[in-house]
Amino acid sequence: MAKIVVDCLPFIYVPKLEYFDSMASSGSDFPLHESVFNGDIKRVSKLIQTCDVAEKDMHGNTPLHVAVMLGHKECVYLLLAHNAPVKIKNSQGWTPLAEAISYGDRQTILLLLRKLKKQSRESLEERRPMLVQALKDMADFDLELKWDFQSWVPLVSRILPSDVCRIRKKGCQIRLDTTLVDFTEMKWERGDITFVFDGEAKPNHNLTVLDNKSEVYQRIRSEDSDHELEEEVDILMSSDIVAAQMSTKRITFSRAQSGWLFREDKSELVGDFQSDFFTVNNLVLESRKRREHLSPEDVQKNKALMENITKGAWDSSDASNGYERRHSLKSPKKPLCTWKEYIESEDGKPPCLARSLVCKESTKGFKATIAMSDDFPMTVDVLLDVLEMVAPFKQFQKLRDFMTSKLPPGFPVRIEIPVFPTITAKVTFTKFEWKDDLESELFVVPAHYREDPARFPDL
Repeated sequence: MAKIVVDCLPFIYVPKLEYFDSMASSGSDFPLHESVFNGDIKRVSKLIQTCDVAEKDMHGNTPLHVAVMLGHKECVYLLLAHNAPVKIKNSQGWTPLAEAISYGDRQTILLLLRKLKKQSRESLEERRPMLVQALKDMADFDLELKWDFQSWVPLVSRILPSDVCRIRKKGCQIRLDTTLVDFTEMKWERGDITFVFDGEAKPNHNLTVLDNKSEVYQRIRSEDSDHELEEEVDILMSSDIVAAQMSTKRITFSRAQSGWLFREDKSELVGDFQSDFFTVNNLVLESRKRREHLSPEDVQKNKALMENITKGAWDSSDASNGYERRHSLKSPKKPLCTWKEYIESEDGKPPCLARSLVCKESTKGFKATIAMSDDFPMTVDVLLDVLEMVAPFKQFQKLRDFMTSKLPPGFPVRIEIPVFPTITAKVTFTKFEWKDDLESELFVVPAHYREDPARFPDL
């Protein structure tokens, strides 16, 4: 047999000349950051064609972070035009939007808020085919779960709601029925409400809410109106900037005990399912609040508002005045540090580039319990695919966040998790049944219902 000889030449990557040009002229590992720092819009325009607009420097800041903190508006516009990410956090846990609120320029805040919502919609649309296929792949079902909100504060307990939700799935369609229309601002609205999701419908037509008492329906828009965005800016500019997360790194689970004299592992029926109870240990809420952009009057007003909510003394008239139209703050003084001083400072500890921080950090541990059942026919992964579709509803966001953490074996048929320092939500999966005979009429708007685009103004 003839011997075959193959010559293997090393692969040599030759960068574009523009790369050498940008590096040589700046002498920086972060040429785009440096150009933004210096407000050199011409150089930013050139570098933005080849540099990664999402790149972080050693402090975790992207070019957009730097542009916002220094008030370089032209750089902000250009970076957003090239789809610089708005949700990304720096080493201190702050997004460009948070820094914009601190800086206080209303136009910049509005611009970043609009871009953030657009990027979120685009991200969901990118995942939509995968989510729709996941719905198609799973069998159809009929699920019932109950929400109870509890508090150790007597006055609060008297006004907290409960609700039974029914979720039915057929193909790539989901129907959710609830009697709890809204529970914002410590004011509960009851009704007979249905959400219908159609995974194959086009955007702005795939999610519909029905008021079955009034026999009207409303398409849930994926985009906010200019008026809604302006109101949201007012709220952001008059509230604390909050970075909070439920830390799950140190979470552990231990078997809950029952009995007075003879202690034993707690097991009992939850709905139709035999379940083992666990205590959730090391559940910690880490939060940081910034308020350098707030006036003393803002701080006092927000403090009184939270005290009223916590004590159950909330009066809906407290919110009737709404938020006044906020004007841009006076720009903070320009930083004295140079780019060299910024880039050579200790990693994650940059010099202050904008308004001096007024920050308060807190860590609070919470008690939580969970009941796991091997009898429940659905897996957590399958439920998470369903919750991905309904997560925008306030009831489901914290539930989904918690269920993404590592759980004991089985399915969590009951979860008690804190939603406020004095309020706990208990979620119980009471019934579940695989169903292959669900009627298609359940997932369409009845012909005699009329459209009312203003029925649910917050949606």
